[in-house]
Amino acid sequence: MIRLLAVDLDGTLISLDLKLDPRDVEAVRRAEAAGVRVVACTGRPFPGALPWVRKLGLESPLICYQGAQVRTPDGGMLLDHGVPHDLAMEVVRLCRERDLHVQAYRDDELIVDRDRPEAQEYAHHSGMTVNVVGDVDTAMAATTPKLVIVAAPEVVERLLPEVRDRWAGRLYVATSLPGYIEITNPDADKRQALAWLCARFGIPHGATAAVGDGRNDQPMIEWAGMGFAVDGAEPEVVAAAHGRVVGRPGTGGIAKLVEALIG
Repeated sequence: MIRLLAVDLDGTLISLDLKLDPRDVEAVRRAEAAGVRVVACTGRPFPGALPWVRKLGLESPLICYQGAQVRTPDGGMLLDHGVPHDLAMEVVRLCRERDLHVQAYRDDELIVDRDRPEAQEYAHHSGMTVNVVGDVDTAMAATTPKLVIVAAPEVVERLLPEVRDRWAGRLYVATSLPGYIEITNPDADKRQALAWLCARFGIPHGATAAVGDGRNDQPMIEWAGMGFAVDGAEPEVVAAAHGRVVGRPGTGGIAKLVEALIG
């Protein structure tokens, strides 16, 4: 019996043009009514995730910032694993050298050294506002929940293995959407946050299901009792789900998954 369903947002429930399928919304609410906790697990910052959580009618804590934070819908902080300032600045300096856009966060605000099209693209998609601070070094707090490198998908694919190798063991690095490299504390990914939340609820991992489309979803898909990948996900994500695939946003994929899980 599944007692908790962890659901990624972008590319899983939310389409690229920022829409929800009414069938999926109804199914999520039906799952909750049947006693299944539905938990949003997203790379989005808390302010960018909350409107969607409300549209879905979810009341459980949400996993945001790629697993760096677990928050209650009213903003309460349950878990917080940020990237230490000095380590974050190593990433920022690499991006400055390569003329790549990188952003950090402070008090739920997106902060950048300078405004760029990549910052505006991310802000539009995530529902955030770009805050140009001039120098991230002095503006950043002691930690940042995550850093995001935004670049063309082909640049991201070339850069990803280099960034992973450079900070192996010190940072967790994965893609979410094709143009985003998400960088967090090694103690912060969706699997670790989900495991922590399930322990808090007293729910064993065997009674959980997780679904997502990105490399950042792979750890929680592997950990859950039943893992599902979205059709078209990277091969390693589909492999983590043992080939179990659901339809993309707009096809009623989550609705069909809920039907299969709870009948």
